[in-house]
Parts: sequence; structure tokens; C-alpha cells
Amino acid sequence: MTMSEKEALTRFGVSMPKYLVEQLDGMISKQGYENRSEALRDLVRKALLEPDLLVKSQSVAGTIVMVYDHHATDLPAILTEIQHDYHHEIISTMHIHLNHNQCLEIIVVRGLLDKIQQLHQTIQVQKGVVYAQLSVTHIDQDEDANHHNHHHHDYHHGHE
Repeated sequence: MTMSEKEALTRFGVSMPKYLVEQLDGMISKQGYENRSEALRDLVRKALLEPDLLVKSQSVAGTIVMVYDHHATDLPAILTEIQHDYHHEIISTMHIHLNHNQCLEIIVVRGLLDKIQQLHQTIQVQKGVVYAQLSVTHIDQDEDANHHNHHHHDYHHGHE
């Protein structure tokens, strides 16, 4: 597919209630879009990346954001262990101390959606994890996506 074919625009009409159009226009001006088309294109792109709509065998990249209580019994050790089990899918992690009790951790992931969803669910069900959200931001189109290098790991374990 050439770039011009890929970027060729298709026009279509959309009918929606007046109040919804008004809310859309409010969002558009607040977010600085030039027009409705631009805003709708972004909304559709975002909707199509919803993990539940994607094929489990697809190779994707994204983030898992979690907040947890680091005083929860054994939780930091368990989370470290889980991350070691999924080291092929984890590109990088960033760890932030929010307050005396809570930590925010951002895990950058890349690999098969099925495996990444397993990682997310494993984290989510741990006692002491108060929030865990998987966000897919990219679908790998090329076949070699699974074989990217892992030289840029950036693990931070424990609390200094």
C-alpha cells in the first residue's frame, strides 16, 4: 500500500443528537483540534487499540500502570518475581514513591497481547494492588516485532 493510498480520505456522514455534537465541539475546542474530523480520527484510533477488541496473537506495545501499597505483606517481592517471570515482555519499569504507603509503577511492555494481558491480570489480582491498567498504544505490523532487542532494560527493584 502506497502512502497516498493509505492517506486517501473517505468521507461519510454521521448523525448524532444535538447535545452530543455540542459536547464533541466543546471537547474539540478544549483540546485544540482544527476540526471534527481530526478529533474523530483520534477517537477511532484510540478505540481500536482497546485490548478487548484486539486479537490475542497480535504483537503490541504499551504500558501497565499500577498503584500499590508497599507495606502490603510480601507484595514488593511478589511483584518483582512476577516481573522476572515476564522479563521477555518487559522493556522498562519506572518506580515512583507517591507517599508513605503507596508506590506508582509504570511498566513498558512489548510482545504478544495474550501474554501481556496475563501479566496485567496477574498483577491486578495481587492483594495490595489498588490500581492496574493496561494500555495498548501500538500494534506491531512487522513479523520481527517479537525479536526486538532487550538491551535497554531499566529495572529498579526495592526501595532505596
